[in-house]
Amino acid sequence: MRHETRRNERRAALAPADARGLIERGVRLTVEESSQRVFPVHEYAAAGCVIAPQGSWASLCPSEEYVLGLKELPGEPARLGHRHIYFGHAYKGQAGAPSLLRRFEAGGGVLLDLEYLVDAEGHRLAAFGHWAGYAGAALAVLHRRGLLTAPLASLSRRELDGRLRPSPASESLTAVVIGAHGRSGRGACDALGTAGVEVSRWNSADTRALDRDALLAHDILVNAIGTDRPVAPFVTKDDLDDPRRRLSVIGDVTCDVGSNLNALPVYDRCTDWDRPVERLGPRHRPLDVIAIDNLPSLLPTEASRAFSADLWPLLLALREGSPVWENCLRTFRRAVGSMDGE
Repeated sequence: MRHETRRNERRAALAPADARGLIERGVRLTVEESSQRVFPVHEYAAAGCVIAPQGSWASLCPSEEYVLGLKELPGEPARLGHRHIYFGHAYKGQAGAPSLLRRFEAGGGVLLDLEYLVDAEGHRLAAFGHWAGYAGAALAVLHRRGLLTAPLASLSRRELDGRLRPSPASESLTAVVIGAHGRSGRGACDALGTAGVEVSRWNSADTRALDRDALLAHDILVNAIGTDRPVAPFVTKDDLDDPRRRLSVIGDVTCDVGSNLNALPVYDRCTDWDRPVERLGPRHRPLDVIAIDNLPSLLPTEASRAFSADLWPLLLALREGSPVWENCLRTFRRAVGSMDGE
């Protein structure tokens, strides 16, 4: 398991307790030291893991081994060997996707993208969705109340909930969650409930016959959909000038910006921990967007433990061959093949 190179990424794909579970079942697990991971490295050592220097996977890890992570790989090496397990974000036309796939092709490596680790019905088997939705909705509420400060920092759920709970002076707010019945959507609704915000729960049926006036009448929109095909936009640039618009904050948990799956084509780049909000619309009636693509790291302990509990039994199936991992491999090969055919 490699160190995450993104500065504010404190999550881990495996928690120490689940690392112990793998080792007790005969898996050899090496964990890189990390200056920022939420779990200290000594807990992995106590679980029986081999400890390696931070960033050493490229030079010390044998080519046939799996390299486990969460977010993007560093820019080097230019040729990627190994079998990498992480969220690659390389199959939906995202910026940088072709160059990443060419690095794998050049080095003979493989990407087993965790986003495509799904069951026969297409449901993700290991995901951060709940905590992504929770954090995204929480930030939207805090910003709407004027309580969001930057740069952001990781919190415990207790700390975040303490900030979310309404005070007697809190304005009464309404929110619409699109994709409310999925993991992210349920997490968003939980956070909004903690904040005392009235929630409209919308699903795909509501967006197929979108009541734009009803959507714009809410204070907050949380986008938590998961889709593999383009959908009609929920908010357009024309809506920014609509005099009936009450909507003032969008929390985009999905963050498909830059691809043709983006349901919110009113902004063109993700925000980040240093600048979490992008302001759009007329100065007197702005619309603010929060679109951070590693939201669960705001709650790294809770998010990591929940994800790890889903993932570690699936990792055991790697050595036996498994339809869900074979699906990841086929998806990677299709992506590389279609790139070569361009």
